[in-house]
Amino acid sequence: MYAETLKYNRRQGAEHKLVCDVLAHEIDNALANADNKIWHAHPVWFLNENPIVGYSKQKPGIRLMFGAAQILRKQKLDVVGKKFKDASVFLNDVSEVLGAICGDG
Repeated sequence: MYAETLKYNRRQGAEHKLVCDVLAHEIDNALANADNKIWHAHPVWFLNENPIVGYSKQKPGIRLMFGAAQILRKQKLDVVGKKFKDASVFLNDVSEVLGAICGDG
């Protein structure tokens, strides 16, 4: 995992830091061949230079964002972007992370 991602996580409040740490660990494990870097001020994982997944701290919580959302059919995604076809869900507790990643939450 990219050192700057760890720095990003450390800057979050205690509960959100834990959410970010779990997300980073799970994403890194699931996308072992992905490149991780800070992009537009938050951690993002890329496959073949295409953004696949990332997260950022926003007022409602940690926003877990999925690129190319038109291929995702999960009903629990909060935001669907028009320009970049991304989708996202807000997380505020580590217990929500697994459900968001697996589509069960």
